[in-house]
Amino acid sequence: MEKIRKRMVFQGRVQGVGFRWHARHAALALGLTGWVKNEYDGSVTMEIQGSEAGIDRLIQELQAGRYIDIQDIRMSKIPTDPEERDFRVRAY
Repeated sequence: MEKIRKRMVFQGRVQGVGFRWHARHAALALGLTGWVKNEYDGSVTMEIQGSEAGIDRLIQELQAGRYIDIQDIRMSKIPTDPEERDFRVRAY
């Protein structure tokens, strides 16, 4: 399995709805690593690392969130972090 890493910026109703904790729970269940944090402009930024299929599944899990309403996702591939072992929720 090839590991990839993506940086994603989510826009929509993504703050104040449990997005970061839902992301953490799903990422850990899927064996993904990375981090997620709220931004001052109301968006949420995430860096996620693992298999392409796992990352796609994480996005599906987030889109199925009860109160989460993702309007847009800006996504780019970035270099992997071979030392990363966990998924964290970061402060601003």
